[in-house]
Amino acid sequence: MVVEGLLYTKDHEWAKVEGDIVTMGITDYAQEQLGELVFVELPEVGKEIAARKEIAVVESSKAAGDVYSPVTGTVTEVNSELATQPELINEDCYKGGWICKLKLTDKKSLDNLMDAKKYQEYLDTL
Repeated sequence: MVVEGLLYTKDHEWAKVEGDIVTMGITDYAQEQLGELVFVELPEVGKEIAARKEIAVVESSKAAGDVYSPVTGTVTEVNSELATQPELINEDCYKGGWICKLKLTDKKSLDNLMDAKKYQEYLDTL
């Protein structure tokens, strides 16, 4: 499932941009590939991160995967529920399974993201 109105990376992260706050997580495709998640390593609030740099780690019984920041910014909030309920990402990766929120510090980092149509076209090539 690809949700309209979000932006996407080729590494299967999504970003919801609201002013200068970006909520992010992993896509439905990514959580399906990983399988049932058993652990999420969240970033620290206040951490400054560049686009396409590792921001979190998700682990399933099958594999561990790095999560990359879709934008350049500063972590303002994390979804602390994932510490005890990592399966929220499997259940609803776009709503209850968000990973963190960032304050956007470089609007140009948005230029590298795909809209829903382009991301679906990308998925069709995999």
